[in-house]
Amino acid sequence: CPLGIESTVLAVDNEVRLLRPGGLTREAIVAEVGGLVESLPEPTDGAPISPGQLPSHYAPSLPLRLEATTVAADEALLAFGPDLPEGAALSLNLSPSGDLAEACANLFTMLHQLDRPELQAIAVMAIPRRGLGAALNDRLRRAAAPRD
Repeated sequence: CPLGIESTVLAVDNEVRLLRPGGLTREAIVAEVGGLVESLPEPTDGAPISPGQLPSHYAPSLPLRLEATTVAADEALLAFGPDLPEGAALSLNLSPSGDLAEACANLFTMLHQLDRPELQAIAVMAIPRRGLGAALNDRLRRAAAPRD
């Protein structure tokens, strides 16, 4: 994982389907193959078709609160970009300059560092959904999903 997140997974038959976003962006795939089918094939046995497709995956112990614009004193902050809300018990910034590749490289290490028992949650600032941001948001959405 040279970018810090797992690889992109595609299903290719008569069409190309994106099963898991990763280091190869949607934009790069579309530029190469001309388009992607948006609907995923249904698994015949209820199992995921690809690694990383479970609703809850990549999850720390603490709950994640996505798209945070504020942070409480008992929360950690996973920041992105130069403008951070104040008040977090602990803050780490995926990329102070807003670089999505840098954010990918830091994601799992920083989630692990913020996952502390004395905190109540991890507030995660919004990350653009373009380019590598699609993969980052996919991992964060799964990490924030309810756990079974």
